Amino acid sequence: MRPVVLITGGSAGIGAACARIAANQGFDIALNFRTDTTGAEAVATDCRASGATVILCPGDVADPEAIARVFAQVDQEFGRLDALINNAGVVDATAKVTDFDHARLRRMFDINVIGAILVAKEAVIRMRAQGQGGVIVNISSAAARLGSGNQYADYAASKAAIDCFTKGLSDEVAADNIRVMAVRPGLIETELHAKGGEPGRADRLAHMVPMKRKGSAEEVAQAVVWLLSSDASYITGSTLDVTGGR
Repeated sequence: MRPVVLITGGSAGIGAACARIAANQGFDIALNFRTDTTGAEAVATDCRASGATVILCPGDVADPEAIARVFAQVDQEFGRLDALINNAGVVDATAKVTDFDHARLRRMFDINVIGAILVAKEAVIRMRAQGQGGVIVNISSAAARLGSGNQYADYAASKAAIDCFTKGLSDEVAADNIRVMAVRPGLIETELHAKGGEPGRADRLAHMVPMKRKGSAEEVAQAVVWLLSSDASYITGSTLDVTGGR
């Protein structure tokens, strides 16, 4: 029986790359997305070509009722959950802290922090009930270390919260054989930069990376899916940088 992984924010970017690699590594996929049905269906087609069973689970992780619906789908279609890639997240337009307003911060933390915590909660409940453990990988960001002043200090703060949550949750559930890690991508070529109003950001800042290049979503996804595997069986509570040395 193939293990089941739920991937939030899986219609594009790092989430989509994780889905394709996980399917190739023998996982069945519950693919969550908010509105990009076309992107999610394309990812699902690729995963099915690798032999995976895939269900599409639309829902905004900022909405607790939508989270409940996603997990109800997983329960109904698979009856189990072995892994979670907690990837859904947003960034906003570049701005200084003095330009932030409450609505911007509310959206950022509802999705990047509160939503991620509630998704992890539901995953843990199911993994404990199954009695065989599981794996959770939270997607953080190098911004959690760098602060992203004059750009995305709110996004950086939300990802620093994810780092702290990763360690706290890992300590709570380690005795249940549930491993919890975070991966911090660096300057990665994804649609996230365009959504923040800077589609050329990765190219513009690549010179700041010690390796002198941007990374790919696939390079991040390879690390994430490795953490799901038995090869990483003694790793929990850790945060792995995939940043080209930055």
